[in-house]
Amino acid sequence: MDILIISLAPVFIIGGYIWFRDKYEREPLRVLIYSLLVGALIVIPVVFVEGLLSQPAEYFDDIPAAAWKAFVVAGFTEEIFKYMALFLLFWKSREFNDKFDGIVYATFISLGFAGIENILYVFSEGYATGLVRAFTAVPAHTVFGITMGFYFGIARFYPKKRKYMLFMAFFLPFLLHGIYDFILMTGIDWLWIVFLIFLLFLYFLGLKRLKNLSDLSYFNTDYQLLNQKFTSNDQNT
Repeated sequence: MDILIISLAPVFIIGGYIWFRDKYEREPLRVLIYSLLVGALIVIPVVFVEGLLSQPAEYFDDIPAAAWKAFVVAGFTEEIFKYMALFLLFWKSREFNDKFDGIVYATFISLGFAGIENILYVFSEGYATGLVRAFTAVPAHTVFGITMGFYFGIARFYPKKRKYMLFMAFFLPFLLHGIYDFILMTGIDWLWIVFLIFLLFLYFLGLKRLKNLSDLSYFNTDYQLLNQKFTSNDQNT
């Protein structure tokens, strides 16, 4: 029981925070539970595919092997399954009536996945691993989800930007995930400093994107002014 608490506590704490930030029109509890369960279930095909994709790494040297495992085995596989679940289950959902909803769905799918992954790691490696992952891996998966949901939400409600935003909804989480894992998998001691800096960057990135889409909610009374500013800035980039 203690192992389950340590494994799942960060998932529910972060999930509660995301729910709190969805302050203008909160998603129904059933949708949040559904998203968590979907994220948990995709662990099954992910484990199978990662097992297959891991085999070529045996023929690489250390750094190329780390890159392959980080970007292809972990980053690509995990993010593409999250992306497919998000798109297939929520793109045409009636509940998807605001840009911020994309962040909610994507993040809860990521948290469901992170919860099962956390349980597997903590059962095999112990409590200390659970405590470390509570401040590293679980928040990282959260930021990957926020990033995916950020672009996914914009794609849903800005048709002219749709193709590019849908591409970015997968590509950026994949890239961030790959960088995160690559730093850890190289086994180079001094890269821990880079890892800590990158982790802080992820925290900052996630909070910034939460604020941006929260401010741009259709249910925000100041939406029209903020949306005009957002569109203007986007056209100038």
